[in-house]
Amino acid sequence: MSDATTSRQSNTSAGQTIRPDEAAHFGKLAKDWWDPKGSSAMLHKLNPVRLEFLREAIDLHWAGDIRSAKPLAGKSALDVGCGAGLLCEPLARLGADVTGVDAAPENTAAAAIHAERSGLDIRYMAGELASHDIGTFDLVTAMEVIEHVADKQAFASQLAARLTDGGLMVLSTPNRTVRSRALMIGAAEGIGLIPRGTHHWEDFVTPEELSEILAGAGLEMGEPRGIAFSPMRGLHLSDDLSLNYIVTARAR
Repeated sequence: MSDATTSRQSNTSAGQTIRPDEAAHFGKLAKDWWDPKGSSAMLHKLNPVRLEFLREAIDLHWAGDIRSAKPLAGKSALDVGCGAGLLCEPLARLGADVTGVDAAPENTAAAAIHAERSGLDIRYMAGELASHDIGTFDLVTAMEVIEHVADKQAFASQLAARLTDGGLMVLSTPNRTVRSRALMIGAAEGIGLIPRGTHHWEDFVTPEELSEILAGAGLEMGEPRGIAFSPMRGLHLSDDLSLNYIVTARAR
């Protein structure tokens, strides 16, 4: 792993994944997380792209009926870094028994309120993933999270420990490129499309680094798909990995 990726880990205890400053930053956004025009507007635009990839990955992994409205029926799902539940709720609607874990208690509180109002039974909890005795899950997701954690290798190992035999993991993260620095930090944060201070470019993870991290946790990474942006199409799945990408992982 590169010095850039590990530079902000030097003052953290081994195995600790939560950075208090990161948790506080995202906790402040909890009140309007579900507002598609609020501070999390870009996540609302990103969510359908992630779900498109997820649905295809789910159908391929379990060889299910691609016409089924509930391909996760009878399966359990864990979303780590769940925020206020933007991904948890669609996973529940796809039939999964869903648990969401987040570093910020403000987020899980907002998530629980929204789920109840939406008539969805989703279990939410805050704090370090390793501190919760919650068993294993058929599907484990961590979207736009690994770039925010203190110890990336420990985090990947914790995710792997929550994956049941034969399970599927899906992760997404920004790539550490000149393009991602210019667009996600210089442009998007500069003009307020993303709250300022959300991203630290040196923490972005390249696909090669993520593959190495996952291998260290006993996982094999699938072929990454890019999440690209264009004025005509907005955010969309692409072969271009330079901005952001999403991958599957399975136990070796």
